[in-house]
Amino acid sequence: MKYVYLVLLSGLIVSCNKKSDDKEPVEGKWIKGDETEQVEIIEDHFQGFGKAMWEVSYRFKELYVAGENENWGYAEHHVHEMEEAIELGLERRPEHTEAASQFLTVSIPEINKAIEENNKVLFDEKYEAMRQSCNACHVMRDHEYIKVKTPTEYYSIVGKAD
Repeated sequence: MKYVYLVLLSGLIVSCNKKSDDKEPVEGKWIKGDETEQVEIIEDHFQGFGKAMWEVSYRFKELYVAGENENWGYAEHHVHEMEEAIELGLERRPEHTEAASQFLTVSIPEINKAIEENNKVLFDEKYEAMRQSCNACHVMRDHEYIKVKTPTEYYSIVGKAD
């Protein structure tokens, strides 16, 4: 999905870099209007931090699945993607930087250490610390009603690594 946005944004940037005297009106199938309106439409589709949190939620659950199955490659993949989702969300909403800093500077490196060591006991400990960090961040942002819990039931097509 993010690649679709990247392609759309790239096309918009290329069209913005044309000299004003050779500009032709640009309209896509659903991105209408002048360049300013088009940028606003794209920004609306990227949304603020909510889209990033939706992805983080999915990846956080899959990280749990990976750790439970000791599938360390899958765990590493989801931590990397989770970190990237948060960083991209912070570009759109930098006011969340302070609240997310504990997660990015402590929780991510600590869970990565457990993954690198293939250490299930350490992973469980760091996953719990990461979950608590999520909840602390939500409190800092006045979203204390969003409570992250450890998944007890999950669905995944990915099993234990060979």
